[in-house]
Amino acid sequence: MNTSSMKFPVLSNEGGLGAYLDQIKKFPMLDAEEEYMLAKNWKSTGNVKSAEKLVTSHLRLVAKIAMGYKGYGLPLNEMISEGNVGLMQAVKKFEPEKGFRLATYAMWWIKASIQEYILRSWSLVKIGTTTAQKKLFFNLKKIKNQISPRTEGDLKDEHVKKIANQLNVSEDEVVSMNRRLSGKEQSLNAPIGEDGDEWQDWVVDKSMDHELKIAQNEEMEQRKDLLQDSIKILNSREKEILYSRKLTDDPVTLEDLSKKFKISRERIRQIENKAFEKLQKHMLNSAKSKNLLPAN
Repeated sequence: MNTSSMKFPVLSNEGGLGAYLDQIKKFPMLDAEEEYMLAKNWKSTGNVKSAEKLVTSHLRLVAKIAMGYKGYGLPLNEMISEGNVGLMQAVKKFEPEKGFRLATYAMWWIKASIQEYILRSWSLVKIGTTTAQKKLFFNLKKIKNQISPRTEGDLKDEHVKKIANQLNVSEDEVVSMNRRLSGKEQSLNAPIGEDGDEWQDWVVDKSMDHELKIAQNEEMEQRKDLLQDSIKILNSREKEILYSRKLTDDPVTLEDLSKKFKISRERIRQIENKAFEKLQKHMLNSAKSKNLLPAN
């Protein structure tokens, strides 16, 4: 995509965030038919104006998603800029014939771009780069709020144990990551400009909330379908162990499963990990084949 000929607000590093957010609110949302026609026109003729409309109508989606990563202590304008790069890649690769909206597809690209930026920035504090470490990094706050809302400082031992078990990392890694992330929360009441406007003034956007909710619902349904399809590759024992350990709100202990299947706890753990890897691999391949994920 030749972005040099596209015209839309550019977010600078010179404190123009408030003005930028004000500008992108002026771009109209597209209905499904208009979005489809613009995407078809862009794919078939390379009409930059069509791509430009697709991008500008989703700039608020990028800003909304970027707001969700404000707790990592990095400049919001940088995360929005990275998200915009992901959005443009999504528009470039979007195939309207697949039958779903651009917002659903673009979310993957936007999140991936922002997360890559965060990981690059946090590499300065030697954050792990394994899959498990990345999962811990991006899910710790959410899970912590689910089991113990408004918890500050160090986690209780039982909470550390539960999070470690759920994300398949060590308890030390949970404690260490929690301490790294603590204190980096950016208040929604922090001023964003000389006029004294606050973050929360820009977060409130009912039309964008509706668009994001639709996209998230579609994403959730797609994940459910992928899971139901992929779970079929597991045998009955693998299914039961995986469901008991990772797909329930109240995981069964290794000890209980060991007694039930009359095998060692270590063997249960091995089966669980192998089944989970098989499931993840199948879901990832299925998602990519259905054009639901960015291609590497």
